[in-house]
Amino acid sequence: MANKDYTDIFTSTLESRSGEIADAVSKNNALLARLREKGHNRYIYGGSKILEELEYGEGDMSWYSGYDSITYTPKQLFTAAEYSMKLCAVPVAISGEDRLKNSGKYQMLDLFEKRIENAKKTMSNKMSEAVYGDGTASGGKAIGGLALLVADAPSTGTVGGIDRSASGNEFWRNQSVTAATAFTAETLRPAMDKMYLSLCRGSDKPDLIIAGNAMYSLFEQSLVAMQRYTEPKLAEAGFTSLRYKGADVVFDGGQGGSCPEGKMYFLNTNYIYLRSHKDRDMKVIGGERLAVNQDAIYKIVGWAGNMTMSNAALQGVLIDKTENLSEDDDK
Repeated sequence: MANKDYTDIFTSTLESRSGEIADAVSKNNALLARLREKGHNRYIYGGSKILEELEYGEGDMSWYSGYDSITYTPKQLFTAAEYSMKLCAVPVAISGEDRLKNSGKYQMLDLFEKRIENAKKTMSNKMSEAVYGDGTASGGKAIGGLALLVADAPSTGTVGGIDRSASGNEFWRNQSVTAATAFTAETLRPAMDKMYLSLCRGSDKPDLIIAGNAMYSLFEQSLVAMQRYTEPKLAEAGFTSLRYKGADVVFDGGQGGSCPEGKMYFLNTNYIYLRSHKDRDMKVIGGERLAVNQDAIYKIVGWAGNMTMSNAALQGVLIDKTENLSEDDDK
């Protein structure tokens, strides 16, 4: 017998790491870390769609005196955005050959440790990429990330089942500004000021700004030494960040960074969520799976859900002209 303890080790080692894998994913991305910190990794418990209730209308208020009539006109004040559930998985496997070579409890455990760490890294990196996607990757099976929710062209397309181009749906369009000429350290700050102010509504304001290589570098160059305020929690978590009008400006470029080179997202994370199914929040799916035509056993770490949004008008994106250069512009 290769290893009589194999089943217990494989099962208990991987099962006990489910929460650890979910935590590792959020810590790998500033937006996901912020959502988890705010409790915005909200569970779903079933159903074919994920719903986000939207309050977009206003009732009537009348100024009056004495016995003036106070009239009421019924209005639709609420609607809902619906998002599809998306699924992903990372398999952890061991072949019969590996079991023979790693017989003995502690040798086997060491092998699993390495493969579980690899599963954590894989899930973290792939989810961090998907956060910036538009939901079309893998034939439309990926989550809809910022490229969908905070779109470059916010008056086109359908998000959450709501047609952004339709009259009356202006409330469901984010702010988007593309530079007429490439940003410099001098021109970026005024553009940031204008974008930030356009996204303020009373005490509601952007709390997280995510930038790629070029935009973060220009922002940093625009600061004098005494303006370089950092956010301690993000810094402790390993993110390179600065502060701007109370919002955290986070760099998500470099190796493994996924924020597009010439974009800067202004996010109000009070209205953005990572909706995970309670039974698939980076958890082991089912039991052991014996391959039909292989000498191997698999366990699968899976996730199901989507990234959702309940207010588009308070989200924005600044786009450098270099992101939109045509071949003619390059000549």
